[in-house]
Amino acid sequence: MQRRTALVWPAALMLSACGFKLRQAPDFAFDAVFINGQANSPLAQELARNLEATDRVHVIKDPQKMDSAQVIVDLLSELREKVVVALNASGQVRQFQVRLRVRFKLRTLEGKELIEPSEILQQRDINYNETLALAKETEEALLYKSMQTDVVQQLVHRLAAVRKL
Repeated sequence: MQRRTALVWPAALMLSACGFKLRQAPDFAFDAVFINGQANSPLAQELARNLEATDRVHVIKDPQKMDSAQVIVDLLSELREKVVVALNASGQVRQFQVRLRVRFKLRTLEGKELIEPSEILQQRDINYNETLALAKETEEALLYKSMQTDVVQQLVHRLAAVRKL
């Protein structure tokens, strides 16, 4: 037991000396945000949940109260694509690539752009088999959900990178 403790302490000291620290909730330059996107967009809803979970940002959901927001996140487009990547010798699809492409910008109420229109692209490959079509549809839906979560995390980090309003 003492030997294990003797091995753990040097590693802990080295990690603390290099500036290592656990990931913390992002710090935002704003307190209130309005997310301007398609009605009932799963991406907008997940973004709102992630921002509210930090306990540092109030997400204004009512468009009538948009004036109380410091910034507005405009979700310009959310596009899901499915592209054939590989065919077998008889011309049947063997592999698809699913993509989620999101365009957004961040602006103040006065219209000053804090983040210019930008795009986040996530893509995943999926093997396809006609005999397992139903299972592959479910797998595709799970991949889109995973990509959506990744896009939201990237959006949160980009919003946290804004320092001046």
